[in-house]
Amino acid sequence: MSDRHVDPHASKWGLFSVRLSTQAHASSSESFWLRPIQLTVMPPRPTVSEAQHVLIDKLRKPVHHPSYAENKVNAPGPQDPFEGALEPTLFVDGFEGQELPRKRILTQRHLDHFKHSKVYAEIVGMIQICNESVKSHKLDEPMVESPSIRAILQVIAHVNRLVDETPRDTDSAQISRFGNPAFRELYQKIVHKTDALMQILPGLERAEHERSRKEVAVYFYEAWGNAKRIDYGSGMELNFLCWLLCLVKLGVLDLHRDAKCIVLRVFWAYIETMRVIQATYWLEPAGSHGVWGLDDYHFLPFLWGAGQLADHPYLRPKSIHDVEIVDECARSYMYFACIQAINTVKTESLRWHSPMLDDISGVRSWSKVNHGMVKMYRAEVLQKLPIAQHIFFGELLSFGHVDEDDYIVDVEEDDHGHRFATNEPLSHSIHAHGHAPHGEGQAAGWGDCCGIPIPSVFAAAEQQAKESGQHPPGKHMPVRRIPFD
Repeated sequence: MSDRHVDPHASKWGLFSVRLSTQAHASSSESFWLRPIQLTVMPPRPTVSEAQHVLIDKLRKPVHHPSYAENKVNAPGPQDPFEGALEPTLFVDGFEGQELPRKRILTQRHLDHFKHSKVYAEIVGMIQICNESVKSHKLDEPMVESPSIRAILQVIAHVNRLVDETPRDTDSAQISRFGNPAFRELYQKIVHKTDALMQILPGLERAEHERSRKEVAVYFYEAWGNAKRIDYGSGMELNFLCWLLCLVKLGVLDLHRDAKCIVLRVFWAYIETMRVIQATYWLEPAGSHGVWGLDDYHFLPFLWGAGQLADHPYLRPKSIHDVEIVDECARSYMYFACIQAINTVKTESLRWHSPMLDDISGVRSWSKVNHGMVKMYRAEVLQKLPIAQHIFFGELLSFGHVDEDDYIVDVEEDDHGHRFATNEPLSHSIHAHGHAPHGEGQAAGWGDCCGIPIPSVFAAAEQQAKESGQHPPGKHMPVRRIPFD
C-alpha cells in the first residue's frame, strides 16, 4: 500500500516532497519508510534580451555599496603592483641651467639606472594616486574643477581648434594610408603656440616663469605624435603624463586636490582630442605591436579605466563583449569607451583583432585587471628600452649621472628616434630591438615602437568608404568598419 503526502508549505519554496510507505507482507510486525525525495522546481531561465535589460536598468541607477568595498579588502589578490612608488614632490630649487629636456636612455645600463631612480618612482606614484582617486567615479559625474584644471582644459581646447584650422591634405599624390602630411603642419602650429598656451596656466604666466615654461613645453608638444614619422604610441602618451607630473612638481596642480579631475577631465579630454587627430591625419601606430597591444595607440585609459571599475558591484570584465552594455557604459567609464572606439572601426570579435583585451576579459574582477595593467605598464612601457629611449629628462625630471656616460662620445639617432652610441663595442651598442644599429630585424612582443609600418586603421576604413562611394571626402567623414585580416 502506498500513501502520498504533499507538504503544504513546499510550494512556497518551489519544492514538494513525496513520501511513500510500504508494509511488508512477509512479516506482519515489520514496516519501513523510504527516505523523502525532494525535487526542485526551477523558474524559467530569462532570455538574453531580458537579462540585458535588467542589467541596463541597474547601470542607470546610482550605486552605493560600501559593504562591497569593505568585504573586498580582505580578498586575496596579486602582490602590490605599486611597489616602490613615491609621491611626487614640489620642485623648490630654482632653475639654473638652460639645457632643455633631452633623451638620456641609450643602453640597457641607462635603463637599469632609470628603473631605480627617483623620477621612475614618482611616475609610478602619480599613476597610483590618480588610480585611487577615480575608483567608483564616473566620467560624466559632476565634480569641482580647480582654476588650474580649467586652465589646462582651455589649453587642450585650443589644440582642438588648431585641428579644425588645419585641414587634411587631399592631394592624391601626397595621400598615404601611412599618415597624412598635413599632420606636420599641425605639429608645427602646436610647437609655435606652446609657450603662449603655457602662459594660460596659473603660476607660469609671468616673465620670470619663462624657464619653467621652456622645461614643460618639451613634454607638451612631444605628447601629440611624431611629425617625422606621422605616428603615435604609448611613448607620446607617456610624455603627456610627464607633462602633468611636471605641473605637479611646479605646484600648478595639487595632486591630492586635483587627481580625480586630472584623470576624468584633463586626461580624458586629451584622449578624445587624440582620437580626432588619429582619425583626421591617419596617424600610424608607433610600433609594430599590432594585435599584441591593448589597442593601436593607448594604454593608460585602460589602466585607469579598470581602476574606475575596481569596486563595481555587478559589472564584470566579460561585459566588454556585450555591445549594448558597452554603449550604455561608454559615457561613464573609460574602459568601455575605449572598447566602443575599437568597435567603431573594426569588425568581428575582439578575439581576432584585440586578443589581449579578449584574454583580459576572462579575469574574474576589475581589481585584478587593474593590478595587472599596472604591472604590464611597468614592464612593457617604463621598463621597455624601445619605449624608455623616448623619455625626456631635464631639471624637473632629473636623470642624474651614469658612469657609462663618460665613455659615450658619439651618439646617432635612427629614423625611429632611437639614440645609440657609435663608439661603443657592438655588444654595448646593440639597438633597442636587439639588432645592430644599421641592421635589419625586429624583436617580438608588445611594446616595440618601430619595424614594419602599419597603416592607420582610420585610413583603411575611410579609404574603403570612399572607394565604395558611400561618403564624400572630408576631414570628419564617417569611417566604415573594416574587418581584421
